[in-house]
Amino acid sequence: MHIPYTVQPGDTYLRICARHGINLPALVACNPQLDPDEYALPGHVLMIPARPYDTYAVQPHDTLCRIASRHGVSEGLLRSVNPSLAPDRLTVGQRVFIPYVCTNETLRKKAEYGPGQLMGDLRQVIRRYSCVKVETIGYSVLGKPIPAVSIGRGQVPIHANGGVHANEWITSALLMQFIEDYARSCESGKSWPGWNARAAYERTVLKIVPMVNPDGIELVQEGISPRHPFYSLVKEWNQGSQRFQRWKANIRGVDLNDQFPAHWEEERARRGMRSPAPLNFGGEHPLSEPEAAALAAYTERNLFELALSFHTQGREIYWNYRGYEPPEALAWAERFESVSGYRAVKLSGSDAGYKDWFIQRFRKPGFTVEVGHGASPLPLDDFDGMYKEVSAILREALNGQVQE
Repeated sequence: MHIPYTVQPGDTYLRICARHGINLPALVACNPQLDPDEYALPGHVLMIPARPYDTYAVQPHDTLCRIASRHGVSEGLLRSVNPSLAPDRLTVGQRVFIPYVCTNETLRKKAEYGPGQLMGDLRQVIRRYSCVKVETIGYSVLGKPIPAVSIGRGQVPIHANGGVHANEWITSALLMQFIEDYARSCESGKSWPGWNARAAYERTVLKIVPMVNPDGIELVQEGISPRHPFYSLVKEWNQGSQRFQRWKANIRGVDLNDQFPAHWEEERARRGMRSPAPLNFGGEHPLSEPEAAALAAYTERNLFELALSFHTQGREIYWNYRGYEPPEALAWAERFESVSGYRAVKLSGSDAGYKDWFIQRFRKPGFTVEVGHGASPLPLDDFDGMYKEVSAILREALNGQVQE
């Protein structure tokens, strides 16, 4: 059986698949006219293969409430797909149909992670976990909020950011996964294997900006329509192409990781870019873009002891900047290398990035972490593997005060 579905604004083919519990080949098989490498266009009607219900055999001492909770569905939904079920007369071995429900975590791991998904996740996390605080530190060019998340009540502020480059949006999903797991562990009192989350919570305050570039990320994931206020300009900057997989910049064609006042003029000369482009144009002056300015101002207000900026790709950690880094920077990089398997690299010939500015401005340890292997946007197939590495680095950063 197939179900007709009309593509909505904000849809992608992977998001449609995740919500319906199917994979992309199954969607293409039902819609042979579909090109999965193109953007999903609102208004198009797709045929969705109906996913069969899972089946569960009632166990001793089961109740409808327990069955629903175990499978992450509501009792009402369970009743609706099992109309003959008598909740007060369950028998051992009785078959119960379990409907598919797409959770936020499933969507995070199976489909493109954009600003809409981030804001939905944050609303849910705030409701579930009292230890999570969220504030808006600024707005993008198109007026999207740039949220920052705080967890912890200690005296050591630690910072992480992601989603600086548009086609590196997977870093936002990885950071959001850590936020949720860390909050759950803090409030449940259950330690992760080998790590005491509650002790880290009492000792530090983790402040994460998971998505610095929401406009650019939305462009990469959903494309652009003629109604978009930057439609003509973006097409021109992208050399007429409607494909944006290589786009790193914000919606004004400015590379946000070339925006910071750390030898900005030298980086501009090295890049040789003088006009907006999908990548490598650092703007007309440092912090010209609201996203970069918001992140810099947030950093100035909080005086972090250590900062991590997550990008893709290469499985490397850049830890130095022109000799401005403090003596303990290499030791931190080696610790991160040890827990993640990434390679600590002493970098030269690069300026104007967030890590560069943070080290130069505050003389504190700052790091660019290049997650995963492959071409950006990285595929989601290895989400769990990348998350294991990213979470190991974040936990190590929270393990204790910065020491010389």
